[in-house]
Amino acid sequence: MAENNGNLDKVENTILRYQHDASILTLSTKVTSSSRLTDLSEANRSLFKAADPDPDQDFILTTEETIFHPQGGGQPSDEGSITILGKANEDNPPSPTLSMRLARHSTQNPNLVLHLVRFTDPTSTTLPPPSTPISLKVDPAKRTLYSRLHTAGHVLGGAVRATCSASVPDFDELKASHYPGSASCEFQGLISGDFKPAIQAKVDEIVASAEPVEIGFWGKEDFAREGLERLVPDGWDWDAGGVLRVVRIGKVDVYPCGGTHVERTDLCGKVGVRKIARQKGGSRVGYSVD
Repeated sequence: MAENNGNLDKVENTILRYQHDASILTLSTKVTSSSRLTDLSEANRSLFKAADPDPDQDFILTTEETIFHPQGGGQPSDEGSITILGKANEDNPPSPTLSMRLARHSTQNPNLVLHLVRFTDPTSTTLPPPSTPISLKVDPAKRTLYSRLHTAGHVLGGAVRATCSASVPDFDELKASHYPGSASCEFQGLISGDFKPAIQAKVDEIVASAEPVEIGFWGKEDFAREGLERLVPDGWDWDAGGVLRVVRIGKVDVYPCGGTHVERTDLCGKVGVRKIARQKGGSRVGYSVD
């Protein structure tokens, strides 16, 4: 079994292809490392506890490039498959395939993506060594759902800001979760349930207007030019971190974001504003997509 025994110190950063083109659902690339899940550092192993891992069946691959969005930023991980490429003949059996169950950014290097994989044929045990060509395939249904939910979260944020910011003391946008069944956006300030019809109407307006969703990569000067320095994450080091990926939705919303999105707001489908919950000076507005 070819492995790197979980030592990721010298593994090259992963190129995040999904950040540049989320429509790419298949990709040929190469392995940069492979190991047993149990050989990872404790901090990295803990990333996968929620996946109920099996120490005898689950492995970790890193790749030169990835189209799998890792869990983070309020968005679930993509799922899909990874096929080890090779010619099938009498002496060389068909290319083995692994299910890609969960992707996460390494705790030691946020620019390295760890893919939790399991052979679809449990009798397969040989991991691909570095430089092995592989093919990645994203589950298209889940990618579409997660992209709709994430874009709808931005739409909701813009709608709440447009309808509530002038009336709610100390209003500010905080964070969001875009998981199916529990999607919500959180805000500073107490938003009354009386705002719900107005928020829903604004959401409907933004969705129907088919606002374009554009991806950009901004430097310090770009945020200054737009007067949006407040959106730069606290402690961001421009020299070390470089540019920030920014999602702009027409004139509705602009925000640093690493997630996947649909190309226009109408592709979110029906976005429903759910319960508005208030607690400890803040508010959570739930939403769904149909």
